[in-house]
Amino acid sequence: MDGMDGFAQISVMLAVEDAPAAASWYAEALGAVELWNLGSVIGLSVNGAPVFLGEPGNNIWKTPAETGAPTVRVEMFVDDPDGFVQRAVEAGADGSFDPVRDHEVPWGTHRQGSFLDPFGHLWFVGDRSPLGPSERG
Repeated sequence: MDGMDGFAQISVMLAVEDAPAAASWYAEALGAVELWNLGSVIGLSVNGAPVFLGEPGNNIWKTPAETGAPTVRVEMFVDDPDGFVQRAVEAGADGSFDPVRDHEVPWGTHRQGSFLDPFGHLWFVGDRSPLGPSERG
């Protein structure tokens, strides 16, 4: 096997200044469930998708607060993007710049919007329409 066959899964680790505080916010705002906790590194599941939080420490990885701009764009696909974004905004995310709306794309109508979480990470939340049948579940 050349490493290209079999199971693969990609996840993101978001750089945050305080992993426990961030985990608490993601639990409230996004319904995240804690998978494991090493203190400065915490594994979460958001609607079954793995998302990790980490305090950068002394390496080249930086938080959005340190760079002055988002350092990652998280793409989340859910059944109800309106409700997902609304819950995040009600918990303190900034959803003012890209409201959830319909987009006409090659595969049909795709509903998507975005928010900036309190830790500076940009989330784009859409319905499942761009995913292939196997990814839709």
